Amino acid sequence: MLKILLQKLIKLYQLTISPLLGNCCRFSPSCSNYCYLAIEKYGAAKGLWLGIKRIFKCNPWSKGGIDQP
Repeated sequence: MLKILLQKLIKLYQLTISPLLGNCCRFSPSCSNYCYLAIEKYGAAKGLWLGIKRIFKCNPWSKGGIDQP
């Protein structure tokens, strides 16, 4: 149930806030897609943790690139 709630919150973010920010993620897939996929693959706790770590890696000093969960 928590897994579904987190994924719905990510989708809400993608539909409302993300378009306002533009395409600014250095990674592929985007950080929000990565978090969604990580939650799908590993469950709510580990997936959310991996998503948070990924968001902290997405900064101007990171090379970015392809990073799958």
